[in-house]
Parts: sequence; structure tokens; C-alpha cells
Amino acid sequence: MKKYSLCALVAAGLLAGGLSAGSASAADLGGNCCADLEERVAELEATTARKGNRKVSLTVSGWVAQQVVGWDDGYEENVYVGDIGATLSSHFKFTGQATISPGWYAGYVLHVEVRNFDSLSITQNWSNSNALGGVALLQSFWFVKSDHLGKLSVGLQSQASDNTAILVDGSGSLVPANWVAFDYNGFFIRNSANPNAVTPTWGSIGGCKGGGAIGDCNGITQNVIRYDSPTFGGFSVSASWGEDDMWDVAARYAGEHAGFKFAAAAAYNENSTERFGILAGDTFQYFQVGAYLEHVPTGLFAYGAYGNSQYDIQAGESDTYYVKAGLRERWTPLGHTVLYGEYENNKADLAFANAGTSTDFNLWGLGVVQEIDAAAMSLWVSYRHLDYSNNTGNSYEDFQYIKAGALINF
Repeated sequence: MKKYSLCALVAAGLLAGGLSAGSASAADLGGNCCADLEERVAELEATTARKGNRKVSLTVSGWVAQQVVGWDDGYEENVYVGDIGATLSSHFKFTGQATISPGWYAGYVLHVEVRNFDSLSITQNWSNSNALGGVALLQSFWFVKSDHLGKLSVGLQSQASDNTAILVDGSGSLVPANWVAFDYNGFFIRNSANPNAVTPTWGSIGGCKGGGAIGDCNGITQNVIRYDSPTFGGFSVSASWGEDDMWDVAARYAGEHAGFKFAAAAAYNENSTERFGILAGDTFQYFQVGAYLEHVPTGLFAYGAYGNSQYDIQAGESDTYYVKAGLRERWTPLGHTVLYGEYENNKADLAFANAGTSTDFNLWGLGVVQEIDAAAMSLWVSYRHLDYSNNTGNSYEDFQYIKAGALINF
């Protein structure tokens, strides 16, 4: 476009916008018009994310999430402000894709997490906490995809069994209420007779290895090769393998019939990676399954998940049950309101618990989520109560907390 034509368009746009005389005089439409415009265009180009070439697309997405948590461990009370835990924390993602030929694509994902105060790591001892955040690479991989054959991905990414049981939850309350110990993982359990005694943390009692706490026991991204099949009639399968050594398989289904939404998924993985605390020569095995059902006309929903973990050589196993039910209804123009109640139980035998003990963990909670569609945002307020016992004969204090937070997508 010629410079003078560009100036004419800018002038026409300013006039069409109904500028006041003062505003019009402030905008120099004389000989400096194009120089000012070119300077502004250069400034925008310098501050705008652009694709590296004309063949590969670039999409920037992510969210920012923060919450306020007031807690009581039976001995101490306090209020913290921070994020919602690794893998759910504020992050940004670069995603790109190019068409190789009709039906064939290549692409990439760069996923960076930005944590300011990691809820998975916070403890009663603020000064000793390792929760202070930073910037961490969550995913970095390339992929090749076919409409008919599926997708092959290589690099740092979620393995096939990562979050399998969690992601079927379509209630809108997944982030504030799921079976992972995101909010309380690092807090020590208080011994009733000796509150300052060294005790296990709430997140360590579930017997998870390979990432995760209580539930989702293969829950952090790893360097793997992953395959995802196309979806046929609502069904799909996935598998992945990572070094030293981890492998897993998963199956998923989602569909809607006669006014009901239904989704289900199951996964199995084996992990012998010693960096996850697995003893040399042993293999950690984890099975998980989750299902979600919603009656669309009324908004009534129910969600459930089950996880079983065990070692190949050591005796003992750990079982986790999680259920959530409630109502998802649009009562205001803002968006859906979600009311829910939840319950979780974990029992771990000797091989999984601390100091040779078997453990019993219970959690129950209530909450409300308000979606704001115009801002791609969710706000929540919830209450949770935790209790713990083991076979030592000691008595332990309950833990309870109230949290209020929000997540906004971009």
C-alpha cells in the first residue's frame, strides 16, 4: 500500500470514529502522518508475537490463577496467598502447526509455568518453605499428526496416563476440587500429644511415586515418546514410553446420549525410575479410572475416580477413592454456577506409608464456582476438612482450610 493511501485510510478512520476537535488537532494528519504511522507499526511489530515463518502457525495461550488460603492444623492458624500448584499454576504456552500435505501436519508445543508461591510446597514454616516460585519448563515437544493414523509426539510432555482420571471431570470444578493434594501437600500432620514432633506431610501418605500426591500417581511431565490415536465413535487410546523406565497405556470415551453427557477414562503405568524414590530393582505400578455423568437439562452431575498403586517386589498396596456430586446451572447472565460436595479416602499398607505404618486418610469438602463467560474466567470459594490415622496408636490433629481464588484464561 502506498504511504499516501495509508495516510488517507488513517485519516478516514479517525474521522469515522467521531473524534472531538481537541482529539483531531492532537492527531497530526499533515506531512508527518506516515512517519508517525510507520513508527507506530514498527513499535507494534517489536512487541507482538509473530510466527517465525509463513508456513508454521503460532498460537499463544495460557492462564493466570491465584488464591487465598486460610488454614488451621489444630495447633496453628494462618493465611497464605499464592498459586494453585505445579502443573495448574499460571503459565503460557506456544503452540504451532504446519500442513505437510492434506491430512498430515507437523507442530510443536513450548509450555512454560510461572509460579510465585507453589501450593504443593508450602508448609507451616513459611521461612523454611521451598514454595517460592520461579519459571519452569513444563512441556517442550514436537509432533507429527495424521487425520487417519493419529499423532506421534517426542519430547518433554504429559505421558499417556498423566491426569487420565481427572480430565474427564466436566463439571467446571476440576481446578479447585480434585483428588491431588495441591493445596495441602507440604503441610506436616500435627501429633496431638506433641505438636512439634516430626511427622509425615499430608501429601506423602498416599503412596504415590512418579509425581502426584494422594491421586494421579504419574503426574509430572517426562521425556517420552507418545502416541495418540484418532477418535472413533467417541473412543481413543494413547501410549507412551520414557527412559529408565516408564511406560503406560490409556483409553478414553466421551459422548452425549438422551440428554446425558458421559465421559470415562482408564490408564495403567509402570515406572522403575529411581529419581522418583522407587527402590533400585523395583517397579511401581499404578492403575486409575475416572468417570463423569451429567444430566444436561437439570445440570445435576456426578464424578468418581479410583486409583490403585503397588510395587512389583515389595508387599502392600494403596487404594484411593474420590467422589464429587453437585449442580451445574446457569442462574445469571455471567455464566454457569457450580455447587458441589466431595469426599476422598486413601488407605496405604506398610510398603507405602512412612516409618513402616499403615495409614487411613479422609477428606470431605463443599464449594461453589462461578464462571464468567465474557472474561473466560472462573472464581471459587471452598472448604475442606482432612483427618488422618495410622496403626501406631498416636492421635493426630485434623486439618481444615478455606480457599478463595480465580483463574482467567488468555
